[in-house]
Parts: sequence; structure tokens; C-alpha cells
Amino acid sequence: MVILRPARAEDAGQIAAIYAPHVLTGTVTFEIEVPDAAEIRARMESSAGLYPWIVAAEAGAEATVLGYAYAFRFRERAAYGWVVETSIYVSAAAQGRGTGRLLYQALVDTLRAQGFAQAIGVIALPNDASVRLHEQVGFRHAGFLREVGYKHGRWTDVGYWQCELAERTVPAPPPRRFADTGIRRG
Repeated sequence: MVILRPARAEDAGQIAAIYAPHVLTGTVTFEIEVPDAAEIRARMESSAGLYPWIVAAEAGAEATVLGYAYAFRFRERAAYGWVVETSIYVSAAAQGRGTGRLLYQALVDTLRAQGFAQAIGVIALPNDASVRLHEQVGFRHAGFLREVGYKHGRWTDVGYWQCELAERTVPAPPPRRFADTGIRRG
């Protein structure tokens, strides 16, 4: 059984280890240098309690991270304050077991509870598994950029998927902090 919990600083090494193969050999991320545990910890801390970082772990072995999902500010301009970009990575050992969908659905549900209006998924293409996962949890294709990433000797396209999280209201109340809402499911 898989459990979900907020990521902790001591998870940073395992998160970095899950992410490293994607940086080194794949094009699903456009990062070139593998971030170490200190860098991952700094990224987690930069969320300032607002943006969720969620990990999946095996029940009874909660210290072993199977995957992680998180959200971060979509763009820096103040008017984007209600929009997040999302990301998810699952360990090779946990792939194909439903861990990714469980984790990503919880991230989307949490963002809804926090009061964010939109979530944006940015997918290096082709990546049928990621497209399928995004669409299973409510994202819809919103756009496409041709050959915008150069990595491993080739140009890669990027697709944008968008998930409407909440009705837009005027005035727009600020999103609640993840530290205050915790993980939500359903």
C-alpha cells in the first residue's frame, strides 16, 4: 500500500536520486546538471509553505520515497499568482503500479483546496505516458511549442496541458498555503 505525505527536508536525497536519471539520459526535463540533495532542499524551502511538495512512500517504509509531485509559481508577474506549474517523477521501481496517478491526483486536489485557479503541465514531447497521466487527472491540451529544447543532440517539442482548478471570482482571494491545508484527496 502506498501512502502520501508532505515531503520533508530529509527526503531531498531520495528525490534527487529519482530525478537524476531523467536529467542524465532523458529529455522529459530540460535540466542538464543533476541537482544534488542540497539544491532539492533549497527548492523545497523556496516554496515558503505555499506550494505543495508531496511524496509517495510504501506503507510501513515511509522513509523510502517512491515518487514525488510538486507545484511552483508558473511565472513571476503578480497577475499569475493564482496559477501553478506542476511536476511529477516516480522511481523506476514504482512505475506501472498506479503510484503516479495517486500522487498527481492528490496534488491536483490539494491545489484545488488551496484555491489556485489553474495548473499548467509542461511536457517534453513525445511522452505518451505523461500526456495520459495529465489527462487522467483533468488536464487538457492547451498549446504546443516546436523544437524549443536542445538536449542530448536533438531539438525537442513541448506541449502545454492546463487544468482548471476553480471558478475564477472577482475579487480573487489569495491561495491558501500548503502548510495550512495539507494534502487533500477527492
